[in-house]
Amino acid sequence: MKRVELNKENKRASLLKTSFELFQKKGFTKTSISDIVKEAGMAKGTFYLYFKDKYDLRNQLITKKSQQVIAKADRFVQENPVEGFEEQLLAFVDYILNYLQKDRILFQFISKNLNWGLFENMLNESVEDQPGFLMDRCLRSMEKEKIQCRDLKLMLFTIMEMVNGTAHSCVLEGRPVPMEEYLPYLHESIRAIIHVYCSPAVG
Repeated sequence: MKRVELNKENKRASLLKTSFELFQKKGFTKTSISDIVKEAGMAKGTFYLYFKDKYDLRNQLITKKSQQVIAKADRFVQENPVEGFEEQLLAFVDYILNYLQKDRILFQFISKNLNWGLFENMLNESVEDQPGFLMDRCLRSMEKEKIQCRDLKLMLFTIMEMVNGTAHSCVLEGRPVPMEEYLPYLHESIRAIIHVYCSPAVG
């Protein structure tokens, strides 16, 4: 990466980092663009080189934070391998749930938007310098087990949407039951979704 491009990326990263810290302290509504650039030590015009407005910044920040959680979950599965495609996906989901339970402030911020990070990876094939990490890992596992999947992207989207919704209710609100109590049912539902989309290869 050239020095000019690196400098631009560093400024954008600084604005994202500063805004997240201010959103945590003051809340999104009470944090102004002036607050962000002042804290970051930049001119207000610099902000608009990277973001349309505060809402655009928030959306990019949600995507970035979601990507980071998903990348951490993928690394965990890679470093703590389990046998079987289903078990790998369950381990991936469990890591995300455990991580968000420990960092509820982050979870409240990205609330129900984990799929933003997931699909940014699928579309751009670049997250945390790991090109297409989740898709590639899933495809390799399915190929090894000779599993056919009708549409991997849609399957992962369906699973993550369910995880998003149930985690938001069970983790943040404790309703209808705590996450620990609901987890076995969530696992059963994920397995059912996998079986709808996937089948053993013929021949």
